[in-house]
Amino acid sequence: SEAREAILARRRQAIGRTPDEQENAAARVGMRLAAPRPNLLPARGQVEGEAQVELFVRMAEAVRADVRRVPELGELPATVSAYLREHNLPQKLVMAPHPLLDAAGFESQPLLRVRRGTANETDEVGLTLAAAGIAETGTLMLASGPEQPPLLSFLPETCIVALPTEDIDGAYEQSWQRLREALGAPPRSVNFVTGPSRTGDIGQKIEFGAHGPRRLLIVLVDRLPAEFQTG
Repeated sequence: SEAREAILARRRQAIGRTPDEQENAAARVGMRLAAPRPNLLPARGQVEGEAQVELFVRMAEAVRADVRRVPELGELPATVSAYLREHNLPQKLVMAPHPLLDAAGFESQPLLRVRRGTANETDEVGLTLAAAGIAETGTLMLASGPEQPPLLSFLPETCIVALPTEDIDGAYEQSWQRLREALGAPPRSVNFVTGPSRTGDIGQKIEFGAHGPRRLLIVLVDRLPAEFQTG
């Protein structure tokens, strides 16, 4: 856009690089993107297998996320429906139009009304898919795209995120590498979500839902259908 170009032009003028310096800076950025170097990996997340999943669950629950684990994708709909009943929420949600979520078989829950697409201000519950989970901090990596609208994880008061356990990594750097290998190029946005939204700005008291969902449910899925398995 014209406004964006005007802002960037002012920033370039303020930096004051010569044309040669600007070309060299752009080349350095290109090299960094082509061959990224990971930072030091914290030891806490460097566990494997079941220990890594257990660490993710422990860290996610420590920041007030709800976590459920199911053995296969087909149990996702019943788990979602049960969670809504548990919190006295309507059996209604908006779901990311992702093939993996479509394959879960939500028709098995005839009382659960599902709309595919992005969220709007009237949606109370959103369901999306995580690109990765980071065991180090119990964090979700959410990559935007046509099949994963980012509003699903921010606008509804209850956010539900499906996460295959095979997509849990120890550290942030490992999840970035996973995303590069899966997409080839960065998506428009990548969001990291650690627990439900909260703030301590109101009377020095923790309030949930001030800037986003007040509830976060993470559903870990152990086995995916063969066409979605990566390993």
